[in-house]
Amino acid sequence: MDLFDAHRKELLRKRAPLADRMRPRTLDELLGQERVIGPGTLLRQAIERDRLSSLILWGPPGSGKTTLARVIAGVTKAHFVQLSAVMAGVADLRREVKEARDRLGMQGERTILFIDEIHRFNRAQQDAILPHVEDGTVTLIGATTENPSFEVNSPLLSRSRVIVLAALADDAIRALIVRALADKERGLGEDNLTLEPDALDLLVNMANGDARFALNTLELASVGAVNGTVAREQIMEATAQRAGSYDRAGEAHYDTISALHKSIRGSDPDAALYWLARMLERGDDPLYVARRLVRAASEDIGLADPQALVLTMASQQAVHFLGMPEGALALAEATVYLATAPKSNAIYTAYKAASDDVAATRNDPIPIHLRNAPTKLMRELGYGEQYRYAHDFEDAIVEQQHLPDNLVKRTYYQPVERGFEREIRSRLAYWRKVLARRNEKNDEDGD
Repeated sequence: MDLFDAHRKELLRKRAPLADRMRPRTLDELLGQERVIGPGTLLRQAIERDRLSSLILWGPPGSGKTTLARVIAGVTKAHFVQLSAVMAGVADLRREVKEARDRLGMQGERTILFIDEIHRFNRAQQDAILPHVEDGTVTLIGATTENPSFEVNSPLLSRSRVIVLAALADDAIRALIVRALADKERGLGEDNLTLEPDALDLLVNMANGDARFALNTLELASVGAVNGTVAREQIMEATAQRAGSYDRAGEAHYDTISALHKSIRGSDPDAALYWLARMLERGDDPLYVARRLVRAASEDIGLADPQALVLTMASQQAVHFLGMPEGALALAEATVYLATAPKSNAIYTAYKAASDDVAATRNDPIPIHLRNAPTKLMRELGYGEQYRYAHDFEDAIVEQQHLPDNLVKRTYYQPVERGFEREIRSRLAYWRKVLARRNEKNDEDGD
């Protein structure tokens, strides 16, 4: 059975995808993560001295999370157990913990429990790991593409060190491809393949920092090699689309909409269009994008250009009416309009100040002259008395108290000197002058 198992494993190894066969086996073979695992780093020293605590590896697909976990197990001579959070449950965790405890007690061998996509474990499943991490039964290495701050329980997070892995740089991807072409034991070296320079450039670009994508695409493209040469055409055919780590429900989604909004606020139409396209082309909900454009129109433009809100609402209606991809142009039109419009956050700051007062101050009674008086009793109580009807006065401007007594001196709205708000600012200043002249005249008449 041992010979049979060895033969089966050898067959599986040879049939494994190129990316799996080419996994680095030592710390020195790891490329692209020198910032966290390079010589002299604390993590490297902890691994080499076998002083490692539990880790959460956070990075995009193809950045080397699984590879690093396997290398750590090899360097520390620990037993390596891999579970996928997509398929494993609490029963699987308990079984592996029991075996780890037995292994430690009988053989003195420690266990690294690697949980791929740990963010997919619910709270109960994550809690089930906690005591065994705490007492040292297992050393946990969790891998996630999502922000651990949101996806990993605080108690588990506090007992682990978060290691941030970046998407591999183009130079690292290029080196991995060249290594795979030359490696005769695990790579494609026996095929004596040549990758044309423009094909290599294209593959590096399309990989988008994902080593797995790069190597598996290379393997597929090599099938179509002509006279031992892989050309740009084979790479194009092998790449159905650019590798990407965009998750419509994850952190990348919120980072991208933040970049879109801030590009609009910064009056950069080119950047705003790019982030818009990145969201829509990655399959984001166009109505979600439309809602965020409406928010930007109100928050960052406001009455500096009242048409901004009108146009963004029209773009939402266009998307709803046309669907995609036709509706993308309406969103692009709205995005450029917002980015090039005069900016004002006066409405945003005014409403925030007013809402803060609502929360922080007592609810003083509404001034009695502003109250509605639909019944006899209300009229007898003086509701609506001494209310001054603005249209009875010159320019429809009247001075009377409209705020509660405790807020009578508050000023919330401060229009800026940009766009249409410049007109509003002038209008308010004119009204103040009219009221001041009227008060002076009233004082003279009273004298």
